[in-house]
Amino acid sequence: MGTVRRDVLKSLEGLTEFEREVLLATLEIPKGKVSTYKRIAERIGRPRAYRAVGNALHKNPIPPKIPCHRVVRSDGGFGGERKSAEARMRLLEEEGVKIVGGRVKLTRDILF
Repeated sequence: MGTVRRDVLKSLEGLTEFEREVLLATLEIPKGKVSTYKRIAERIGRPRAYRAVGNALHKNPIPPKIPCHRVVRSDGGFGGERKSAEARMRLLEEEGVKIVGGRVKLTRDILF
């Protein structure tokens, strides 16, 4: 965690260990890339916990500093409420991610 700023770690106080792991893994996703709930779950060693990943992302205390908008469903779609999904799509488009028909086209060059 040497590269994670102290203010980010401070913001994660009060969350569970699992929630912190999810949010720190999400912090690693570079601009212009996306990951999936499943890939985040696999990355933290909990491959079947993809639904719990979504719940943890919902508790993100500092969006967009922790870029939860870069996490999508395995089909490239957006979970959550419509208004929230539209906002996340806009953020991704601003980062250069191509969205077609309300989904990210999940190609090898865009997946993190």
